[in-house]
Amino acid sequence: QVKLVESGGGLAQAGGSLRLSCAASEGRVRTYSMGWFRQAPGKERQFVATINYTGGRTMYADSAQGRFTISRDNAQNTVYLHMNSLKPEDTAVYYCASGEFSDSPHRYDAWGQGTQVTVSA
Repeated sequence: QVKLVESGGGLAQAGGSLRLSCAASEGRVRTYSMGWFRQAPGKERQFVATINYTGGRTMYADSAQGRFTISRDNAQNTVYLHMNSLKPEDTAVYYCASGEFSDSPHRYDAWGQGTQVTVSA
């Protein structure tokens, strides 16, 4: 069973940056789309960004557009989420997932355990 492990979360100040990484245990990154989602306390899981298996297509939530960049390194089986101009409302647990190129969490069938991102004002 594929295993996805996120890292890079932590505490940042508003306006700052963080880079999240998602390492896959096998070649899943090379053959599936990879997405990032987030979930704040008391809220539903929310789409952030996704990238197709070649890296040629990306899609972002409106809240991430222009501030976040998703990228992938298929040789390293790793997907990244570069987050700039962070806002307190970006505070959430961030999850990576593999599956279809979609903004729906139902199209992804493997998930990581999540990494906490906290942005202070």
